[in-house]
Amino acid sequence: MFSLHIPILAALVNLALCQYYDYGDYQPVSMLGPSGPNCDKECDCPINFPSAMYCDSRKLKFVPVVPTGIKYLYLQDNMIEEIKSGVFDNVTDTLRWLVLDNNKLTNAKIEKGTIDKLTALEKFFFSFNEITEPIIPPSKSLEELKMMNNKLSKFPSGLLTDKENLTSVSLQHNELTSEAIGDAFKGPKKLLSLDVSHNKLKKLPTGIPASVEILYADYNEIDKVGAGFLKKLPSLQYLRLSHNKLQDSSIPSGVFNVTSLVELDLSFNKLQSIPEVNEQLEQLYLQANEINKFDLSSFCKFTGPLNYSRLKHLRLDANNVTYHSMPPESANCLRQASDIMFE
Repeated sequence: MFSLHIPILAALVNLALCQYYDYGDYQPVSMLGPSGPNCDKECDCPINFPSAMYCDSRKLKFVPVVPTGIKYLYLQDNMIEEIKSGVFDNVTDTLRWLVLDNNKLTNAKIEKGTIDKLTALEKFFFSFNEITEPIIPPSKSLEELKMMNNKLSKFPSGLLTDKENLTSVSLQHNELTSEAIGDAFKGPKKLLSLDVSHNKLKKLPTGIPASVEILYADYNEIDKVGAGFLKKLPSLQYLRLSHNKLQDSSIPSGVFNVTSLVELDLSFNKLQSIPEVNEQLEQLYLQANEINKFDLSSFCKFTGPLNYSRLKHLRLDANNVTYHSMPPESANCLRQASDIMFE
């Protein structure tokens, strides 16, 4: 039951790139043929894909006027500093995707009558810019919102209240505090994924919809988890709290013992014991803590033919326990574990 090493670095890199730059059905212009006549001269609107306008990687400093009929607008990887009023007037009720990643936009240079008039947006990607306050289009069709790697210091409550179709919010790598996002995500009843990692949170956000299945809050300053917090999230399957300040005293008994969890990441904290988890949990990451004992009751209250842990992967490396810390009964309780890593 020693560690099983699998070469996963390449897979992780690919996954990270997909997370940051998932542009759906985006295709290079060279694969889509010549441009149509109504397109802005700085961009391309392929004749055989007339609803898309490609303006990415053109060294643009402003958003060009978008012609009628465009539903998918790609403006990533430019030097855009401002969005002037009127550029979206032809597509206020038809534009579905707007990609503005990797530019130089600030709140002050986004004029009224631009993004605030887009009523049909489904995907809004605004990562790697310089905004300090969130920009939320009025569209009730919005499904995916990405504002990673900006300078967001607040996210007022109420901005997402009417976003009935919103399923994914990505806000990692900003400057958000717990006070700045209180109840910010209350409202969207279809929200599945929320990523607030790499911020300045001291506690998990309140008011998260019960529909959420994925919650990432790695690389923050979280030092406690409220008793019953996870009971309010009956659909939660993946919870990541690595690189925080959790200690045994800040984790109420049984707080992670919920049947819905499939993966729990508590690595790189200050835990001295293994927290109690549910028998249904499959992945548990506890590496780089201060754990000094292996308590089997954390996984199994009692063991029998139908009572045992479904844990498949357990990481305990960079702690103060070894393979020899495991009691003899471990083989029965952890009968499905194929990978238990101590070093």
